[in-house]
Amino acid sequence: MGELINAVILAIVEGLTEFLPVSSSGHMILTNKLLGYAPGDQRIITFEIIIQLAAILAMAIVYRARIANLLGLSRRTEVIGKLSAAGRRPSRRLNLIHIALGIVPPMLLAFMLRDLIKGDGFNQLPVLFALVVGGIYMWAAERLVERGKIATVSETIDDLSYKQAFLIGLLQCLSLWPGYSRSGSTIAGGMLVGASYRAAADFSFIMAIPIMAAATGYELLENYKLIQGDNLPFFLVGFIVSFLVAWLVIVVFLRYIQRIKLKHFAIYRFVLAALFWLFVM
Repeated sequence: MGELINAVILAIVEGLTEFLPVSSSGHMILTNKLLGYAPGDQRIITFEIIIQLAAILAMAIVYRARIANLLGLSRRTEVIGKLSAAGRRPSRRLNLIHIALGIVPPMLLAFMLRDLIKGDGFNQLPVLFALVVGGIYMWAAERLVERGKIATVSETIDDLSYKQAFLIGLLQCLSLWPGYSRSGSTIAGGMLVGASYRAAADFSFIMAIPIMAAATGYELLENYKLIQGDNLPFFLVGFIVSFLVAWLVIVVFLRYIQRIKLKHFAIYRFVLAALFWLFVM
């Protein structure tokens, strides 16, 4: 029973943090430490892959209509968000080229640096610094927009240009620093290149699906044998809980996105860094 409780705790942490700009990897490292799991425990590593897949599934369901449009599987035209500031529908629409431009840079760099990331990158000190630096980056990006230093030219995800998508993809490479946060780097990055908070968040979430699916799928091929026998209930409970929590978090975050500023997440990251220092370091 104790193991199943741990599965629920880890899955809740994953579901709560995977798509918010707070660093799910930082939270998982801290939680594993508090639960007494060793950093190299292969069963826990595989478990984290499974609960990430559950979070991806939740994201795909939330954005199912948009994904169907991107893949040409739906005749219905859907625009994420409302009319642009000018009161008209965007002249261009999000397509697979935008997605490719956004995901290719980080995926190529992740492939080239895979051994480094899995090695030194997941040591505790780099994660601690990433939480702080990432928080400063997010807060600074929001302040620049609020002070009018950066103009918002893309109100909805369909207003994004190919150049903006590529620049967001480049800035997403920052998330390869464990603890930095993929969503944090892309949402703040999107705002820095002229996207609204909502447009940046939508693009970040949609890009997460192929990126995370590829990363977790690759890792799962190496560890799938652990998902059987006595371990099966542990993995199954984690998958279900992570899916439900992630789905709820995404829906609530998108509904109240304008009320939850990046600075709030930045402050939270600073607090988490302090907890890291006190309980993990």
